[in-house]
Amino acid sequence: MLKNWLHIYLYQIKNNKFFTSLNILGLSIGIASLVFAILYWNDEKSYDAWNPNKERIFLLVNQIDENVFWTSGSAAVGPNLDAKSSEVESYCYLNDYYADEIIAAGGKKIQFSKILDAQRTFFEFFPFEFVEGNIKTAMPDENSICLSENTAQQLFKNEPAVGKEVVYSGKKLVVRGVYRLTGKAAYQPMAVVNFIDATLKHYDTQWGNFNFGLYIKAKKASDKDAILAKIDALNYENMTVVYAKKMGISVAEYQKKWGEHKVLLEPLSDVRLHTKSGGVAEGKGNYQFLLSMMGLSILILVLSVFNYINLATANAIKRAKEVGVRKVLGASKRNIVVQFIAEATLNVFVSILLALVIVELSLPYYNSFLDKILILNSETFFVQLLLILVVTIITAGVFPALYVSNFETLKVLKGNFGRSKAGIWLRNGMLVLQFAIASFFIVGSYIVYEQIDFMNKKDLGFKGDQVVDVVYRNIYGEGISNQMQYDKYLRIKSELLKIKGVKEVAGGTLGFGNGISSTISYNYKNEVINGQNVALDFGMLEMMDIKLKEGRFLDEKYTSDTIDKMLINETAMKLMKEKNPIGKEVDWNGKKMKIVGVVKDFNIEGPHNPIEAVSIFHFKNVGWLLNNLHNIYIKIDPETMDETVAGIEQYWLSKVDPDYPFVYDFVNKEYARSYGQFVKQRNLFSLLNVVVIVIALMGLFALASYSIQRRMKEIAIRKTLGAETKTLLKELSKQYILFCFIGFAIALFPVYFLLDKWLENFAYRIDISAIPFAIGFVALMVLTLIVVLSRAYQATRVDVLKYLKYE
Repeated sequence: MLKNWLHIYLYQIKNNKFFTSLNILGLSIGIASLVFAILYWNDEKSYDAWNPNKERIFLLVNQIDENVFWTSGSAAVGPNLDAKSSEVESYCYLNDYYADEIIAAGGKKIQFSKILDAQRTFFEFFPFEFVEGNIKTAMPDENSICLSENTAQQLFKNEPAVGKEVVYSGKKLVVRGVYRLTGKAAYQPMAVVNFIDATLKHYDTQWGNFNFGLYIKAKKASDKDAILAKIDALNYENMTVVYAKKMGISVAEYQKKWGEHKVLLEPLSDVRLHTKSGGVAEGKGNYQFLLSMMGLSILILVLSVFNYINLATANAIKRAKEVGVRKVLGASKRNIVVQFIAEATLNVFVSILLALVIVELSLPYYNSFLDKILILNSETFFVQLLLILVVTIITAGVFPALYVSNFETLKVLKGNFGRSKAGIWLRNGMLVLQFAIASFFIVGSYIVYEQIDFMNKKDLGFKGDQVVDVVYRNIYGEGISNQMQYDKYLRIKSELLKIKGVKEVAGGTLGFGNGISSTISYNYKNEVINGQNVALDFGMLEMMDIKLKEGRFLDEKYTSDTIDKMLINETAMKLMKEKNPIGKEVDWNGKKMKIVGVVKDFNIEGPHNPIEAVSIFHFKNVGWLLNNLHNIYIKIDPETMDETVAGIEQYWLSKVDPDYPFVYDFVNKEYARSYGQFVKQRNLFSLLNVVVIVIALMGLFALASYSIQRRMKEIAIRKTLGAETKTLLKELSKQYILFCFIGFAIALFPVYFLLDKWLENFAYRIDISAIPFAIGFVALMVLTLIVVLSRAYQATRVDVLKYLKYE
């Protein structure tokens, strides 16, 4: 029996190559789309999933205001909490960013981009497997370093690393352990050092200084609320009460004026995808994008399954007599159902194999798109693939099998069998849903394109076309004063200005597209402003063509501009509720500062983010901000661009930083990358749009073929009675025009609602107009008519005698 079924299956493929190819290709495209989404889903969900303590390790997040959250805690919280809370097992301070430094060993110098500064408890929180040394005694002091297995291999090849000396940041360190990065984690460092303990000692009484990442391990996951209550009590006692007393006001008055300090504890298992903060060292996953990928991919697979069913039922007409003969020969309805499900199983299996080929060939481009390294190799993935196989077989195989098995024997053998109204309604309903899904993608793609185009054309408040941003490795720490830092910067600036083609040079503690690293709350009268702080050189704002609203820029001819003068932006002025802020004093970090100018708002973190209040100073005005000087901006003559950049690089590598590569970018390109993830979303939506349209048109072709094939005798009779071609075309296509209208109407609310939600990610966004819907409808209608009319026109060209000779 199985052999007979296989022969029938191969015979059908041979005689229906086109339909079979459409079936398998459409289904494989849908499965491939879902496989891509699953690979991305598995990767994002794998972060810290391997960590046995993920549910009882918490990241402390400070809520600064309604929209600002910091992954940092004060140096005082951990020790005091540990002493007063029986629910806390341990805590770990670390920098929530990586250092990019050189490690030297045995005369070899190698630059590593992911070096983490953390307390010795780090490996209690992230228990990577140690291949050398002991995880319990790793990093006992600031003279210790632990290396990842790959880092140790680069430095020492196959020799044991533990006990050897390396030089890092000018210090000799002893390797205490070598660990293997056993799984994705919030931190995946190439090396771990313990310099942070010495730094913490300088800040252990400063409750309001949030500089360090802080993780807390509870004895039980359910202890979270108790720990949070004790943190709130400590902050109240050491911050709220103390600050209110310093200001000479009551605690109630202080809280009314400044608000209550809020703290969140986020489980490690949620940090990657659900943290309210900006993320940690390995970055923050885009949960909305992840859900969108899964949702859109499932939609495409549903579309592919509908397409498969329509193609299968359309082709079933040709097999009606085969089913009738088999029933006469004794085949039961169950036999026929099993046979057709078996055929569907083979088709789905081939579709999955083809989908895997498509995925494997496209994976390098997909990895580049997501900036990941995904592979088709994991137990979880193959279980998911098996689930896709089973679900697709059930959904795509059962209905066509039942449909064919219900053919009436006598009628199919006479060549005139009835059609099930339920089956017709179901097929038409699937086509309407295909139209709805296609409408969603066409209209959605246009709206996404409009938003990205809007961001590209938005006035940013600055111009960086000919300005190069050079990454400056600023050295600070013990023995290096602010004046020494400033003098070094001035020497570099002076030498850069001597290079042919360099027009202007200025440094600043901001990165266009990357944001500002310092924020301090200050007050003016009864208003509190959470201001981002920028220290820069004279001429920086003018070079970037940032406009002045009122007052003046900082100017070197005014000595006081390096002592107690500042600029603010328009947003800060609005928060101050002061119509004329020029000459007004603010209490900034315990220092009286006078405002001498207001600059127009300019985007720093990207056009999708709101512009925040900004305070602007000269470097010498707030000396400690020099520690944040990591960008030197150089305006270059466009006529000598290549020659000038080469000259800058030669000087930089010979005089400024010979041990590190010269890293630079043009400000406009650097800024454009700040919203690169949304450009990727646009490109993805456009690609999926093409896939959906192709699959939907295949389904439309299938149902049009099926419907027209069923009406061939009617067409022949109409032609015999003198019906014109245009009349026949109108009659054959009108139902599809109606389906197109209905499908488009179904898609209206979902596409508007979901795309409006997507647009909420942007501080500056378009309003959804009627244009995308009009264009989407016209495009869908044109594509529908092209497919249906071409198929209908072929039907009107047939020989009428072929369909009337037996009548």
